[in-house]
Amino acid sequence: MTPAALADLVRTAAVDVLSARDLDVSVLPETVTVERPRNPEHGDYATNLAMQVAKKAGVPPRDLATWLSEALAAQDGITEVTVAGPGFLNLRLATDAQAGIVRDVVTAGAEFGRGDRYQGLRVNLEFVSANPTGPIHLGGTRWAAVGDALGRTLTAQGAEVVREYYFNDAGAQIDRFVLSLLAAAKGEPAPEDGYGGDYIADIAQRVLAAEPGALEQPEAERHETFRRVGVGLMFEEIKRSLHEFGTDFDVFFHEDSLHASGAVETAVAQLKESGHLYFEDGAWWLRSTEFGDDKDRVVIKSDGGTAYIAGDIAYLRDKRGRGFDLCLYMLGADHHGYVSRLKAAAAAFDDDPNAVEVLIGQLVNLVRDGKPVRMSKRAGTVVTLEDLVEAVGVDAARYSLTRSSVDSAVDIDLDLISKRSNENPVYYVQYAHARLSSLQRNAASLGIDRGPVQEADLSLLSHEREGDLIRTLGEYPRVVLSAAELREPHRIARYLEEVASAYHKFYDACRVLQPGDDQANALTIARLQLCEATRQVLANGLGLLGVSAPDQM
Repeated sequence: MTPAALADLVRTAAVDVLSARDLDVSVLPETVTVERPRNPEHGDYATNLAMQVAKKAGVPPRDLATWLSEALAAQDGITEVTVAGPGFLNLRLATDAQAGIVRDVVTAGAEFGRGDRYQGLRVNLEFVSANPTGPIHLGGTRWAAVGDALGRTLTAQGAEVVREYYFNDAGAQIDRFVLSLLAAAKGEPAPEDGYGGDYIADIAQRVLAAEPGALEQPEAERHETFRRVGVGLMFEEIKRSLHEFGTDFDVFFHEDSLHASGAVETAVAQLKESGHLYFEDGAWWLRSTEFGDDKDRVVIKSDGGTAYIAGDIAYLRDKRGRGFDLCLYMLGADHHGYVSRLKAAAAAFDDDPNAVEVLIGQLVNLVRDGKPVRMSKRAGTVVTLEDLVEAVGVDAARYSLTRSSVDSAVDIDLDLISKRSNENPVYYVQYAHARLSSLQRNAASLGIDRGPVQEADLSLLSHEREGDLIRTLGEYPRVVLSAAELREPHRIARYLEEVASAYHKFYDACRVLQPGDDQANALTIARLQLCEATRQVLANGLGLLGVSAPDQM
């Protein structure tokens, strides 16, 4: 019995209790909260449902808790229900009911933990979207890991997710990039506001190799050649490094296409016609304060050029026009203003502002030997995605960047995540999976076949450590659902560490394979099934993070 199944059972019992006493059933929440108590001596699970709804139902909380305890105690699979304090309910499950979680996991396999919360929802998930003016830096690398994990997690809850990269191939930063390439091709220093670093010289030489006569072209043509070829080469490098990092995109959307197609002009014209743009001080402004923004935003500047928000507005309209129900943007720490302005843009078009969500990611700091590793893109000492992967590997990089909430800055200790020890979180989790895989191989080498899980006597899993591990496994579907709903894949990483901890404690206390034994008894088979369930949950969770589940280390 998983926590979700127990929650449904508690709610059903509550409906019966309230109905029998002619009390209002509508006071019950759609989903009942069932949690594992901090002190396991209090029970396997606990709920505060009685205290939550008693006042609305017009009865004392403890009375309602008592009625519920009597109803639940009569249910199959529940061995004990006690009322604590002002109305808490503590529940203990029968061993065979609890161990049914093992059967559920092994039977479902890779599908365990998946749900249908977002079935039918079309999601446009835009992330990374780094300017093609240099390699992916640490901020973009964090989004590459978290964004991909979030996409996997939403998919696991039934959503149709399209991963999109907004290719910013227009604007002043591209001009600075091109001028930097030209300077490097001529053997001159980078412009004062340009980009430095070995990658600039390398791309400049590759442009000349592709277009040998580029430097002899007229100025405008030369500039266009270096822009076209140089930006293309840089972006291919970005796509290659992301692919090697395990992050691929379904759509690469070119910002320039919004201007070339007239989408920006059309969007601006519609806003003018609706009265949501007004003219003042020589510029056109969006009345974004009417929709919750802290200030109105310039859309057409006094020189007639479009402000950056004009492209954002047209881009949002394009996404919604492609049929996406939810547009998720994952942006850097310097983009807080985008939350209100994008929602205001949606509202100005009489669209649902809730169709827009913006996640803001904080900075990543690298530490080595107790000292920060400095980065400066312009100075050419940028710490890139490739640098991080070369230092610690793809798995350690992805896991470390995903295991913390994106709304807080994170320090990555290069020394720690390179260690092959339990201090290293990703090693700790992967080692647990490898150890479990090895255990199954050892059993097979002894001629022990655990057989179909339906035939195993899982009621034998009565040890305290077995119960702890089983209850931890049972939390997995709820963790995945929560990670999807809150857009927080780090919850999965932290949960996997709990699973690994519970498994290691179980293994230390409960012998699975007896040395020298080649005959499996019923308890051995039951424990092998528990170990397989644990391995499966670890593999499923690591898969959602885009991290490998090694069979040996």
